[in-house]
Amino acid sequence: MTKPINSSIGVPSPIPKSRYTRLVVWGLALGDFLVAFGTWGLAADLQTNTSTTTVVNTEQRTAWFRQAKFGMFIHWGLYAIPAGEWDGKPVPSIGEWIMKNAKIPVADYAALAKQFNPVKFNADEWAQLAKDAGMNYVVFTSKHHDGFAMFHSKVSEFNVVDVTPFGRDVVRELSDACRRHGLRFGCYYSQSQDWHHPGGAIRGASWDPAQQGDYDQYLNNIALPQVKEVLTGYGPISLIWFDTPVEMTDERAKPFMEAIRALQP
Repeated sequence: MTKPINSSIGVPSPIPKSRYTRLVVWGLALGDFLVAFGTWGLAADLQTNTSTTTVVNTEQRTAWFRQAKFGMFIHWGLYAIPAGEWDGKPVPSIGEWIMKNAKIPVADYAALAKQFNPVKFNADEWAQLAKDAGMNYVVFTSKHHDGFAMFHSKVSEFNVVDVTPFGRDVVRELSDACRRHGLRFGCYYSQSQDWHHPGGAIRGASWDPAQQGDYDQYLNNIALPQVKEVLTGYGPISLIWFDTPVEMTDERAKPFMEAIRALQP
């Protein structure tokens, strides 16, 4: 079986038919989960906003999602380079959590950016793969818990354009490709957990003094401005996927919701 990620450059290897089949099955299961997740969110919205206008608007906003059902959720970032191993030893659990699970110092993990040069990345091929499988949308990790932005952020230089030899905006290329292939595009963004920027939340204890800082300053100076960059710089964004609301409260979440409703209603 071919390895799904070429750990030296972080590029998916060709997918044999057997693995392609499993991808389709996984996608179907993911589609069912996302529909369930969307339905839960809709129920929560209806519980907190009971006006007829709000109900109608919520139904309209989420109608495409309930109908689409089948989509692709892509996790890709610096964690593709260690590919589940650190210092020659396998690190249990999912690959995108390797920085936390291996307690990798902030500077050491950030140094991986110098190796990130996936020159074979072709956004149109990825979009075509999704289209051929019958998918209707793509969700991509614009920034995961490691704090590394896969788009050109002016808020933090820790991004794929400014600190890698690759120097290309992956979110830009993939969002454009999805539109060319008739797919909706959405972004995952880790709004709370951030193991790179000072003050970012961490589920559990921190392991590097460089992570210490004020959480609200992180939200106001990094997370919220980056979400606005995603919402204003990449065309229509059909879905924003937030994750693990460590230390989040209704008050802290409100500016994010207001930005989404104002910039991509």
